[in-house]
Amino acid sequence: MSINSYQIFITVTEQGSFIKASHVLNITSSAVSHSIAGLEQEFGYPLLTRNKAGVTLTSYGESLMPYIRSVLNSEAILHQQVASLNGLDTGMVRLGCFNSICTTHLPKLIHKFNELYPNIKIKIFQGTYADVISWLKSGIVEIGFLSKASAENEVPFCAVYKDELFCIVPKKFPVSNSEYITQEEMKSREFIVQQESTNSDIQNYLEKYHLQVKNSSYVSDDLAAVSLVSNGFGICIMPELVMNSINYEVNRYSLQPKGFRTIGISCLEKKNLSPAARKIYEFIIEAYREEWL
Repeated sequence: MSINSYQIFITVTEQGSFIKASHVLNITSSAVSHSIAGLEQEFGYPLLTRNKAGVTLTSYGESLMPYIRSVLNSEAILHQQVASLNGLDTGMVRLGCFNSICTTHLPKLIHKFNELYPNIKIKIFQGTYADVISWLKSGIVEIGFLSKASAENEVPFCAVYKDELFCIVPKKFPVSNSEYITQEEMKSREFIVQQESTNSDIQNYLEKYHLQVKNSSYVSDDLAAVSLVSNGFGICIMPELVMNSINYEVNRYSLQPKGFRTIGISCLEKKNLSPAARKIYEFIIEAYREEWL
């Protein structure tokens, strides 16, 4: 077994195909096949299921995946530490994020970080809160953006930003105040609700104030929810960052009492981060502290 074989195995699982993996790694597909066969012979069990659609992990392969990733991560940390001792900042950092951070703050963060550390590359994984937590636990990403509500009891969390929650309503929606909406005004309306994996902060607000709403639709993403609101199918609650990147014809009002989601970054063990990952972790915290976003 070799580090190279592990990297081939990971690439095959990520690409779902021997041929695609060979293109990514710039080796022949027969070399990929030979490497996987060698691993399977060494372990004594099949790691992948082959079919016309591609390849998928067997249960045995799935159980070994976190350990193989751990070996590769450890090797990357070793090389980065050697480079750091030699006065070089290099490496690859895998960063998980949810949609509204990905479309608003993240581009500015990465551009600024690249100016300071041009030899450290960042690979972005975008998904729901649940995706980011899963990626952190399995080692797919080293650092992840999460909300405090989603991270609680799951992974360590360092708060960096407070994002106000707003009630989103159709353009002609009647309200008693031009700046905020009351709970009574929300209570009697149809409500667009998102899946639990994406709206834990909103659910917490509703539960905190014992706000009973009439759920009319269940959707999986921010854009769909706001689109339904703009077309008169109900109202919803959205964080400010979400609305900063959506252009539907809707109005937004502060909640009364106000609500917020706390955004932060997470990693399983800060002391175990690679030198490159530790740099971006500390950079993100400092960027929000200096409020330059």
